[in-house]
Amino acid sequence: MFPYLDSVARRYSPVIVWAVIGMNVVAFLYQTSLPPRVLDWFLFEFALVPSRFFGQLSLVAPSDWTPFLTNIFLHGGWLHLILNMWTLWIFGPAVEDRLGPGRFTLFYLFCGVAAGLAHALANPDSVVPALGASGAIAGVIGCYARMFPAARLVVIVPILFIPLFFEVRAFIFAMIWFFMQVIPGLLSLGGDQATGGIAWWAHIGGFLAGWIVTPLLRRRAATYRHYYRDEGIYGFLPDGRREGGQGPWT
Repeated sequence: MFPYLDSVARRYSPVIVWAVIGMNVVAFLYQTSLPPRVLDWFLFEFALVPSRFFGQLSLVAPSDWTPFLTNIFLHGGWLHLILNMWTLWIFGPAVEDRLGPGRFTLFYLFCGVAAGLAHALANPDSVVPALGASGAIAGVIGCYARMFPAARLVVIVPILFIPLFFEVRAFIFAMIWFFMQVIPGLLSLGGDQATGGIAWWAHIGGFLAGWIVTPLLRRRAATYRHYYRDEGIYGFLPDGRREGGQGPWT
């Protein structure tokens, strides 16, 4: 499933989401400008190499903790960058709107660091640089699903090159997505990390971090007034539910 559209109303412009997307694009353009040998050095220094912290490389090539932060702004290719930024654009604005710019910034960075730590602990001897915003974005997905579990998402499911569009609740989407990370993540434990691949545990760690800290960061009603029923978009209630739902709208 590939998210295409969400139904949660936003009151404020997602300036931090725009800034994060811009920083990722600029960082990737810088990566592509580097000669191969310089790029290899750059990724070794600023992407996340777990063995430099928890494995044998920590004895000969130790590192400070900077890569746990810098790796979330680096990507391995155009497709990697586009898919991550598109997912952030779908889920990020509603989350930033409810948390506020400052808290959203701290939340995003926290989820990214938590994702990197989960990946490094699950693969302590890996010498393959891990990079990408998907762990931090997994935290945004977890936050979105916890705040707006009944919100409707339009997702694309390609079947034989034909894109089919479906509507699914945010909680169901998040649970399907999460277990699609957990199963291969468990299967990858103890495997060969020399060839790289998808950092399943970064996704798992980022999602859990976002899910857990969401109640602590959401803006209080005193500083953010609740939406009225008619402030929804696309015919949905402000929290993304269909008309007729019960309960407060936030």
